[in-house]
Amino acid sequence: MNYNKKTVKDIDVAGKKVLLRCDFNVPQDKATGAITDDKRIVAALPTIRYLLEQKAAVIACSHLGKPVATFDSYVKKQAEKGKDPASITEEEWKKSLAKLSLAPVAKRLSELLGQEVIMAADVVGPDATAKAAALQPGQIMLLENTRFEKGETKNDPELAKKMASMAEVYVSDAFGAVHRAHASTAGVAAYLPAVSGFLIQKELEIMGGALANPKRPLVAILGGSKVSSKIGVINNLLDIADTIIIGGGMCYTFAKAMGASVGKSLLESDWLDYCKEMMQKAKEKGVKLLLPVDGLAATEFSADAAAHPVDGVDIPDDMMGMDIGPKTIELYTDAVKNAGTVIWNGPMGVFEFPAFAEGTRAIAKALAESDAITIVGGGDSAAAVAQLGYADKMTHISTGGGASLEFLEGKELPGVACLLDK
Repeated sequence: MNYNKKTVKDIDVAGKKVLLRCDFNVPQDKATGAITDDKRIVAALPTIRYLLEQKAAVIACSHLGKPVATFDSYVKKQAEKGKDPASITEEEWKKSLAKLSLAPVAKRLSELLGQEVIMAADVVGPDATAKAAALQPGQIMLLENTRFEKGETKNDPELAKKMASMAEVYVSDAFGAVHRAHASTAGVAAYLPAVSGFLIQKELEIMGGALANPKRPLVAILGGSKVSSKIGVINNLLDIADTIIIGGGMCYTFAKAMGASVGKSLLESDWLDYCKEMMQKAKEKGVKLLLPVDGLAATEFSADAAAHPVDGVDIPDDMMGMDIGPKTIELYTDAVKNAGTVIWNGPMGVFEFPAFAEGTRAIAKALAESDAITIVGGGDSAAAVAQLGYADKMTHISTGGGASLEFLEGKELPGVACLLDK
């Protein structure tokens, strides 16, 4: 995939209407609707401020959650949950949509920018089109949740055309959504000149650079629960990395493939042959594939469970693996010390339980103290780094969980492929 894309600085946006795709899919308090973490809104500010300084008229858009866009679909979904279809009202459906309105985002964005963010009541309806038409240079408006339109997730050309008709330029800055070919992430680029914002520019430069021309040695640390979710990543990185480190729940499928006993640990039996193939591929390519040599186990999956040290890779039948052990921590952190580039995706153990957080903490600390280019690939790893207080010590923390995974797999990202090449 070509990572060298035109950015908002490569085109003239002065006085133009700009459709800006952001990632405002922020967590909210279920009871009050209040935004509980505004990081994604803050991450969009540099691009928004630049556009406003250039006297562009900014029409921002984003999705939020997974609203059911039509009443019929809502009835069907509720019926699948066991609810009587006859008892479901249109008012109930509209209430479910109201909970996923972007109005609280508009309010928070107004506070952060220090200027009014005009909120549209719809996406391409009469309110949005009228407000977009009246929008003046230096002003910003926010369209309602793009997923309120049933054509959004289907990349409906008609919806994309209507969204594009409100603007003269399209700027993509929602890295967390670029792996999806939706109307607002890819479809609109068929009708407008499309470039990246600063957030996507940074992702492409740092992550793209790490894959295309890394400072070596390149060490990839892969954790998380399942081998199946990291198949493409491991396969792709075996062609690029010098060392691959395996931790998290997925390491027990590798251990089983080597003939070890894994007790009640997370195991994907269907992927044992795949693990054997990956170990063989690593051997053939001269890539170091590091697996745990000890660990911590417990009799149950619980925050209160006692941690039992397990030497070697065999786990007792009545226990499950919960974290890597001290010898493995030493092995893994030594590999990081000599690295030129480190890519980390996925925790080493059940880091949300304090007794089993040490492996993840040690990796985060090793990255923080390393002189290497350190890239944390979104999701749980990003949450762990933030929780442990090492976020500001990393070169880059990706803003997209699923997108960063597909990036590491070497897949083409529709929301990036549609942007103009430099």
